[in-house]
Amino acid sequence: MLGGRRKLPVLAEIAGSALDPARAWSLRRADLEALLRLQGGLGEHRAVLVVGAEGLGGAIALAGAASAAGRRTALLECDLAQPRAALELGLSAAPGLHEYLRWEATAAEVLQPLVLAGPAARGATEPLVCVVAGRAAADPATLVKLESFRHALAKLREAYELTVLVGPSLEAMPGLVETVAAGADAVLVAAARSGLSGQAGRLLRAQMARLPVEPLGAVVVGSD
Repeated sequence: MLGGRRKLPVLAEIAGSALDPARAWSLRRADLEALLRLQGGLGEHRAVLVVGAEGLGGAIALAGAASAAGRRTALLECDLAQPRAALELGLSAAPGLHEYLRWEATAAEVLQPLVLAGPAARGATEPLVCVVAGRAAADPATLVKLESFRHALAKLREAYELTVLVGPSLEAMPGLVETVAAGADAVLVAAARSGLSGQAGRLLRAQMARLPVEPLGAVVVGSD
């Protein structure tokens, strides 16, 4: 596990989302190039969990870059307590993972295709498939421990070359992030640079030490 004094290696730096009235979320070319270089370091990992203060932005960027490069990719939002991906991406808020886990929606009903736009997306062979969290849950830890969650993740791993998981908050109830991480091959931290050093960095490393998968490194999002 990650040692208390060992810093997370920075694998990529991106500016984050560029909000535009015509697009819910966009990625700058320099960010795309940085994330494409990161793709090589992911190797054969088929499920990557992204956590941290900028976990949602980091996960969207990683999934978008992979899809733009022609990799069949799915984005799965596992933050059932504070769903945000639908708003960021301009997708339907429900049904999502929450409804699927409660048997209120089928797999076909929760899969939302997102067609990438722009010249950098010409390598995409098909849309980025997204599964948003759905309505907020009062018992997210109970839901991710269900067999239906493991089954859903297994089906995505089978169907797509890469599944990017948006992790819950690291400050969430005990066991929640650990349960989600157990289904991933690798973990990435997405945070502002200030969140990787000093007292914030020590707290982050302590939180990461709890996970069953050691993090590959960090993606710095935004500028301080």
